[in-house]
Amino acid sequence: MKLGFIGAGHMAQAIINGWLDSGKVNGLDIFIHSAHRESYGPYAQKKGLVAVESNNEVVEKTDIIFIAVKPLILGSVLAEIKDKVKAQKKVIVSMVSGVSLAEIQEALGSDKVELLRIMPNVNVEINEGITALAKNAHLTSKNYQVCRELFEALGKTSEVAEKDFSTFVALGGSSPAFVYFFIDSLARAGVKYGLSKKQATEVAAQAVVGSAKKVLATSRTPWELVDEVSSPGGTTVAGLLAMEEAGFMTSIVKAVDATIAKDREK
Repeated sequence: MKLGFIGAGHMAQAIINGWLDSGKVNGLDIFIHSAHRESYGPYAQKKGLVAVESNNEVVEKTDIIFIAVKPLILGSVLAEIKDKVKAQKKVIVSMVSGVSLAEIQEALGSDKVELLRIMPNVNVEINEGITALAKNAHLTSKNYQVCRELFEALGKTSEVAEKDFSTFVALGGSSPAFVYFFIDSLARAGVKYGLSKKQATEVAAQAVVGSAKKVLATSRTPWELVDEVSSPGGTTVAGLLAMEEAGFMTSIVKAVDATIAKDREK
């Protein structure tokens, strides 16, 4: 199975790095091209990938083509490759934010092309990601399973209706940045009281890792777990009340609202 990437930005590299580290994919089976040779060339050489000279060469030499470009140039990329995609019956996997399967299908000029829309988050790079999947009716169950297994090697996958992709962008795609911000804020509070930034960051990050794993490992809701940690009249309750007084939950909901609104902009 040969995999092609059109676009070599942060998310494309996170996916490739995750596959290489997991041993799921050999570097020589990954073909890559982007508009800037000075960017993708050294990356391909460092990781042992095959750098090619054009988008059409990616299509010609691979079985599954991952589209990882900015929405503004997607139209020109699809116009360039559509004839070869249709003639050679290739699978197209789009990670372009805000562009539907129907729009990609229309740009390719055919409703026969096998399409999968994905939305991974950056944690795929360390095989702890979550990737949303939505397929068109023409994608065979065999090819869908191949694609799904590729992303299951990078963490978890979730079948998501296209109408809910913007919500997934906020909860799964952008949220790592929110969590990093939360960890950094906890760490800075630790520094305020005398810990080094490095030590405080390690403590905060490990607390988040453990808490997330506990949520996934138990049938209890996160709110029930909050209650378990909160002793009557104790320190945790005092901290929780202070967070709510400062609008913690409201700020999180507003962050999700803003992310969804931005993703839905056309």
